[in-house]
Amino acid sequence: MISHFDHVTIVVRDIESAKHFFGLLGFEEDKSVVIAGQTFSDYMGVEDIKAEHVTMSLANHSPRTEVQLLKYHQPEPLLDSAIANLTKTGYNHICFAVDDLEAELARLVAEGIQPRNDVMDFHGRKLVFLRGPEDITVELAEWKHIDNRS
Repeated sequence: MISHFDHVTIVVRDIESAKHFFGLLGFEEDKSVVIAGQTFSDYMGVEDIKAEHVTMSLANHSPRTEVQLLKYHQPEPLLDSAIANLTKTGYNHICFAVDDLEAELARLVAEGIQPRNDVMDFHGRKLVFLRGPEDITVELAEWKHIDNRS
């Protein structure tokens, strides 16, 4: 049985920009290593892999929540021209809960983060999409009623 969300891994070309984005959301760099060799090639299914692997964790959070950033040195990453199109199949977006969506959004916009839409109310939450690294979609959600989180 699954106990909780562990991590999401995002392939990026600009690791510093991605670390900055997730740092603004409260993630702190925990580890940075280069992954390479046959063991990682076999596990990832990527021949001759060599990549910077940065683990960022949500500070002071239990259970531990991670965003892992992967910057390929080889092979060249494949660009997804439809990554921002939320009608495509596969990965759509990741959502993080916040206590005060309006305040968090104002803080992020002041730091140059672009919302993709206006805040909306849906299923007992205030929601907004953000434009994240590599044009992925990151959502913020504020629950209106604490008992709806379970």
